[in-house]
Amino acid sequence: MADSSTQSIEIAATPAQVAAVICDFVRYPEWTTAMKSAEVVEEYEDGYASQVRFVIDAGVLMDEYTLQYEYAEDISRIEWHLVAPSKMQTTQNGSYDIDPSGDGCVVTYTLEVDLAVGMLGMFRKKAEKMIMDAALKQLKGRVESLYPRS
Repeated sequence: MADSSTQSIEIAATPAQVAAVICDFVRYPEWTTAMKSAEVVEEYEDGYASQVRFVIDAGVLMDEYTLQYEYAEDISRIEWHLVAPSKMQTTQNGSYDIDPSGDGCVVTYTLEVDLAVGMLGMFRKKAEKMIMDAALKQLKGRVESLYPRS
């Protein structure tokens, strides 16, 4: 059974700006270190991606998988789940919650992953923390570089 991990970061941008970067999946390889490619394979009628295929290469972890996305009406919550088991994952569920805060917003990232290969608990937690730290810092960097505050 997968454990869920959650981390948050403050970003100096509007929730709409953060959501725009998160939803621009095909550009992930431009700013996400381990992401080699991202392809929208299905869209909803409103143009938002419903399924996205990813290829990652994080050194020891290489995988190709497809995620199904769902969005809150105001795009304050973006959530996903793994469509089918991949080479490395049997489960992946996650979400970004984007909440206004002061002059920007707080983004909370929740991730639950079950790996197809076993991993000791302490190594797994350390790997999850590193993945989530990197994802949030890279998201913050991308958003704030595209929407600088004056």
